[in-house]
Amino acid sequence: MKLTRRLALATGLALGLGGALGSAATAQETINLTAIDGYPARAMWVQEFSNFFIPRVNEELAKTGAYQINWMEAYGGQIVKPRGVLEGIKLGLGDIGIVTTIFHNSALPSQGISAVTPFVAADARVVAQAVDEIAREFPQMSAELAAENQVYLATGVVLDTYQMFSKTPINSLADIEGLKVAGAGYNLRYLEGIPGAAGVRGGLPNFYNMLQTGVVDAAMLWPEAAKTFKIAEVAPYMLRADLGAVNSKTVTVNADVWEGLPQDVKDVLQAVAIEYRDHVAGVAMDRATASREAYVAGGGTIVELSPEARQAWADAMPNIAVEWAKEIDVAGGPGSAMLAAYMDKLKAAGMTPLRDWSAEATN
Repeated sequence: MKLTRRLALATGLALGLGGALGSAATAQETINLTAIDGYPARAMWVQEFSNFFIPRVNEELAKTGAYQINWMEAYGGQIVKPRGVLEGIKLGLGDIGIVTTIFHNSALPSQGISAVTPFVAADARVVAQAVDEIAREFPQMSAELAAENQVYLATGVVLDTYQMFSKTPINSLADIEGLKVAGAGYNLRYLEGIPGAAGVRGGLPNFYNMLQTGVVDAAMLWPEAAKTFKIAEVAPYMLRADLGAVNSKTVTVNADVWEGLPQDVKDVLQAVAIEYRDHVAGVAMDRATASREAYVAGGGTIVELSPEARQAWADAMPNIAVEWAKEIDVAGGPGSAMLAAYMDKLKAAGMTPLRDWSAEATN
């Protein structure tokens, strides 16, 4: 059977169109994203972002094959310093990153919710979930980040609990009196009930030098960080006070970048951010015991603060939680409601607070 010229042209056009449609259906769009953090790659949460978050995003996107991300990772001051991540993502120096929220109490006050409630929960997994649930139930946290041109993905808790590391032995609260203690953000206020103790603001990468040079006598950090940053070399005494796990890392995306992402990619980033939240908290708890053992192996000595002394320390503090909540209330936010809801979540998870910070607001 002979094909007419018109039929041949029509057949060729149909085949060509079908091939083009087939190519379009299978085409994979590549999206460039730059991930930033000012902390070095050896910091646990940065390692896990690189080794867990990014591979999991890639794995989920590969299931459909419609999109792939070309990642550029810039850590340890390549683009920003630790305190510069919030500003860096705001300005578009990075597309996605891990904001250390304790450096930004003015811009991100609601992120301080676990820091202002010490002596309640020393379990990073419980705190991470409770804070993230608060963020999803109350618009306050997302609104604060929106004002910084960022979209909230999830809150992370990288420390099992704050402890006190010192150059000289600390066996009681009296031994902390008169000491200069390094800290970051709200935890400096934990010292206010201890006579003569003075908080000195610093960042984790600087604590070693601050202790070595005598700028401070002690520092509040957690065992995993003490191991990673070799704190036993300059602060060979740890007071195990179990001050509490604190959310200090939040994964955010530049709002302009987010606006341009396909919905499927947004969904994957949001889902994996929650996985990362739980994964990092789990790693923190898994490493807690090993990190304490490594601290001792590195020459450190650990002293347990007695239950009575822990209670005395908690009772001596001003109620920074109620102060925090009222400041947010005055600014038009739901500070008191967030605090009450957060404490309820911790208690429902089995935590027993040495002080019920929110209950004191009504007494």
